[in-house]
Amino acid sequence: MPEEIEVPTEHLHEAMEERAHEGGFNLQVALSSALIAVLAAVCALFAGTFANEAMLNQLKASDQWSFYQAKSIKSAILGSKLDLMASQHHTPDPKDLAKAEEYKKDMEDIKTKAEGLEKDSEDLMVKHELLAKGVTLFQVAIALSAIAALTRRRFLWVAGLLLSVGGSAFLFLGLR
Repeated sequence: MPEEIEVPTEHLHEAMEERAHEGGFNLQVALSSALIAVLAAVCALFAGTFANEAMLNQLKASDQWSFYQAKSIKSAILGSKLDLMASQHHTPDPKDLAKAEEYKKDMEDIKTKAEGLEKDSEDLMVKHELLAKGVTLFQVAIALSAIAALTRRRFLWVAGLLLSVGGSAFLFLGLR
């Protein structure tokens, strides 16, 4: 099962809270960082959910392929029986012919379902990866904002805001 994405920024929040009481620039940094932390948490939540759903769909697809294989074996055995009867010039049982057709139809249905589950799983993993990238950008943005609050360097805060815009883009792409 995929590990959950964590956002380890508690110590940075504490440092920013201390600086926020000073007001002005640090208050702006603290408020924007809190908003970025919320976005990071939402992004991490969806990333984990999509990874879990992808894994479940992949397991369901695997079950379908196993079912397909079982039907294939039954079909092959029945096909061998029909071939043997034909080689001995015996008339095949109509029930066996109907069963052979049923196996073919079942196998096509199972194959379609398995391929659909695999496609869904792949799509969910793409979303997970986009959201994981978003979480990373949000984490770096929070770290830069904390450093900006501690050093009073506005360009670091702006860089953090720009990274959070990138994280928001990944969040948007991952949720569409």
